Amino acid sequence: MRLPTILLEGKKLPRTIFSVQPPPSHRDQEIYPLMKKAYEMGAWCFDLPSAKHLKSFKELKNGTFDETLIGIGHLEVEVGLSFLGKPLHRFASKVISTIKKELVPSHLPRNIFPPSSSSEVFTQKEMDRIVFDPLRFDKTLSLFDSKESPFLLVGEKYGDWVLALGRIDLLHEMVLKVREKGFVPIFSGQWATFVLPKAKPLDVAAYAIPINKKWRLFDLEPATRLIKKFDKPVISLNPLADGKLLEECEGAFSFLFDELKIYTMIAEIASEGEARRIIEVLMKFPTLIPPRKT
Repeated sequence: MRLPTILLEGKKLPRTIFSVQPPPSHRDQEIYPLMKKAYEMGAWCFDLPSAKHLKSFKELKNGTFDETLIGIGHLEVEVGLSFLGKPLHRFASKVISTIKKELVPSHLPRNIFPPSSSSEVFTQKEMDRIVFDPLRFDKTLSLFDSKESPFLLVGEKYGDWVLALGRIDLLHEMVLKVREKGFVPIFSGQWATFVLPKAKPLDVAAYAIPINKKWRLFDLEPATRLIKKFDKPVISLNPLADGKLLEECEGAFSFLFDELKIYTMIAEIASEGEARRIIEVLMKFPTLIPPRKT
């Protein structure tokens, strides 16, 4: 079975990238078996959000000898950032407090961020002292092979936070380093209406953000308007709203592919049945070779 595909910087990707997420009680044992089942159904690209996923992917790659099988690696921004010689994630509470108190628009609820144990906030001088740490960044980057994982998601929650702190220059350095190592970077963010305009200057192939018909983090309408006008490729994270839209796959995919012109999506699967259902519906959507340049 050949899944519909898209082109991103001249490289093929399927219209659905599978993120294998078995139930927590069985996660350690079931990542590889479920990944293998999805592969046997026709999946040839997998999301690799953790070391366990990467290990399972390598096992599948070694067992199939399939040169077309690829993974999408994750590079969290915090692995390459330091403040006063220490990893930035040690100051996460202070980062959250700064964004919540100083940078989040007043009309948005403060509970969109994790709780913070600190009341301290960064001064502008301190924000200016956050630096790119190439040694730590390279150490994480070395876990991936550009042939096995040609695309890397760069960002995660710290991507949003760094943009909120006004330090897009740090992201520029990371993206440059990713390209120097032969990978194609994709910016990954959480807050669509904020990060898409802010991160647009980055030299990335696409932008991955959560978007689905049951959007609840922020208003769906502003997000859809923005995505429709956005002139760079967008990838949908959580396209089935944590499984809530699984029984409405066709409508969910039509919303993403036909209405929003999403290039591809990263869909979580917790069982063989979910993978089969997604693939069956996906086959109703044609291959897309997007006309827009990346």
